[in-house]
Amino acid sequence: HITDMTWKRIKHPSEIVQVGDALEVMVLSIDKEKGRVALGLKQKEKNPWDEIEEKYPPGTRVKGKIVNLLPYGAFIEIEPGIEGLIHVSEMSWVRNVTDPSEIVNKGDVVEAVVLAIQKNEGKVSLGIKQTERNPWNDVEDKYPIGSSVKAEVKSLTNYGAFVDLEPGVEGLIHISDLSWKIGRASGRERVEI
Repeated sequence: HITDMTWKRIKHPSEIVQVGDALEVMVLSIDKEKGRVALGLKQKEKNPWDEIEEKYPPGTRVKGKIVNLLPYGAFIEIEPGIEGLIHVSEMSWVRNVTDPSEIVNKGDVVEAVVLAIQKNEGKVSLGIKQTERNPWNDVEDKYPIGSSVKAEVKSLTNYGAFVDLEPGVEGLIHISDLSWKIGRASGRERVEI
């Protein structure tokens, strides 16, 4: 079966074998009633998942090729037979990514950080944003309470204004903090700017 040819994902058996090839395979099962013998080629090789936790502990930087894009993330091949998922939420500190193609394309070679491994499920969780500085790590040092900063207004709501302090660091000016001149008109709060 195609899933017993190699530990990596393939689309067609011709990627591994050709008609007329002589192979050494392993007998996996025999069904006398149906007259079938299940054979395995990949079982002759070491399973790459056997030592995955030791080889790629969380925090390890890996490099690999983007092999598939789905609405929720991108799959990267770390090594033959081992693919990991970079979820869209782990692609950027500064952008709200809703489509992985905003950040990566199929065939790109990228660096990522191992976030978690679920060996029994055959899952590796990866993140691209962890290869970059998290802008929130030093926000308290850069913007101490009481300091004066310039910021661009990005959006307004009925409860305040959202401003960008820097890419990835957004602040809220609550309506009650916009002005000292807050009055009442027709039972509704009014702000003069």
